[in-house]
Amino acid sequence: MILQTTLSLAAAAGVLNFWLAVRISKARLASKVWHGDGGDPLLLQRMRAQANFVEYTPFVLILIAAIELTGKGGTWLAAVGSVYMLARVFHAFGMDKAAPAALRGIGASVTFLVLLGLSVMAVLIALGRF
Repeated sequence: MILQTTLSLAAAAGVLNFWLAVRISKARLASKVWHGDGGDPLLLQRMRAQANFVEYTPFVLILIAAIELTGKGGTWLAAVGSVYMLARVFHAFGMDKAAPAALRGIGASVTFLVLLGLSVMAVLIALGRF
């Protein structure tokens, strides 16, 4: 069985993680900081944006794969995964701001809702309620 949704979203996550790494590299070159953050606020913010992505995305992908394996996925699951990826892009751009930014808040909120929603759905499927 090919998990098309999971495979597509994992590929999107790989590309997004690469993009986040390139943003860090650009900030490193601009600030001439080769290790750590060197006290550069933008570099630290971009490093945290990537780290935050890496902290949440594996759980989301595991839940998507598990739901897809049950046969209960479909278009809705692909849409939820796509919304998650878009939220992570919003979060990354929002992290570039020193002050609180709407994009960061939207990205974080959608991330939390997707993670919680997929978790609830997985439990419902496991209990035979969906």
